[in-house]
Amino acid sequence: MKKIFFIQDTIENKLSYYHLALFLVSLPFDYFYSELVLISFGLHTFIHVKKENLKNIFSKPVLILISLYLLNLVTILYSPNKQEGFNLAIRQLGLLLFPVLFAISHLNFAKYRMQLLCVFGFSCTGTVLYLYFDALRTISNLHMPLSSLFTLNFMNHDFSKPIEIHATYLSVYIAFSIISFLYLLLNGQIVNQKWIYIIASAILFAGLLQLSSRAVFIAFLVVINLAFPFMLFKGRKRLFFFLITSFISIAVLLLIYNIDSFKTRYVSELKTDLTDEVKIIENTEPRVARWEAIMELVKHSPVIGYGNGSESKLLKEKYFEKGLYISYLNEFNTHNQYLAILLKTGIIGLLLFLFILYFGYESAMRKGDLLLLSFMVITTVVSLSENILDLNKGIFFYGFFFSFLLIPDRPNSDRDIIIPGNPNKFNSV
Repeated sequence: MKKIFFIQDTIENKLSYYHLALFLVSLPFDYFYSELVLISFGLHTFIHVKKENLKNIFSKPVLILISLYLLNLVTILYSPNKQEGFNLAIRQLGLLLFPVLFAISHLNFAKYRMQLLCVFGFSCTGTVLYLYFDALRTISNLHMPLSSLFTLNFMNHDFSKPIEIHATYLSVYIAFSIISFLYLLLNGQIVNQKWIYIIASAILFAGLLQLSSRAVFIAFLVVINLAFPFMLFKGRKRLFFFLITSFISIAVLLLIYNIDSFKTRYVSELKTDLTDEVKIIENTEPRVARWEAIMELVKHSPVIGYGNGSESKLLKEKYFEKGLYISYLNEFNTHNQYLAILLKTGIIGLLLFLFILYFGYESAMRKGDLLLLSFMVITTVVSLSENILDLNKGIFFYGFFFSFLLIPDRPNSDRDIIIPGNPNKFNSV
């Protein structure tokens, strides 16, 4: 645990490390704090940049990661709402800054990968504990039965409301934290306080269920049941681990199905979302109905889209035209990153985004990097139900971790030797 908070490195690299650690600690909370830390880290990095480091900006991974942001800037030129386009470009600056800053920083990110992921995991654990404390305090003050904790009143957005964060994005953080802790426990690295990580994982998993984000939960099951056994084990160990995780997953799914509130959130509402039937009386407008309306817009400008910043105005007009008044009044976005990109930048932008995802998957498989693969699965699945690149919490998660896991390793000295075949292990010789 001491290695997480105290590292042996140059003063410059220590400051970079603590900047990143503070950024990860602040990520679940108000975006003001994470933005402030990012600005400080950016100034610190540019102050210490050396001329020879600038060429790293033009490396293949960096150029690929920033390409979508640059395309968004270009599409502002023909956007019907240029001011909104510029506002969105400012909000999306993390998509540009993280790859560039990580490319020119002197910090060896591979060396401190697991320490920083542990910082993030423990921050999320503390966040979940606080949310449970707040929920139990509310139950106590209102003299409600303890079983109320497992009702819809304390699930999803109502559970994450005390810290003003969208339930899906907090679920993303939690799922990736659990994966990081399990990876640390299973890949053979020495963990002196393994029970701390096991307990933290259990707390995080309880929070994941409570937040009940279907997309994140599905992505998490895919990673645990498929990516983990096939990336970490071989032969009988692989089969044994797959059987164990499958049994646990089935048990959890049965538990969800047999608790009314969880069944409503995970099963019934999913069925509603996947139908195209709008029920005004029941106050429901499923996502599929909105997606069909959005595709009507896409058909009129399929190649280049309508430009960055066009989404809000276009969707409000289309929702009103189609009688989707709940979506109109709440100004819902596409709730699908692929459709959002298609609407704003057309087929050109969508193909570019799919290529970026492909590059991430290809890099993960080529390097045998389970954490990068897990990040890619979570991003791919959650993008089906959320505009992950349009909201601050999604932008920071995508921009930080994609760059953090993908930017090439740069050993600080000949004393740091990467073990072949595992980008996450270092030996000190």
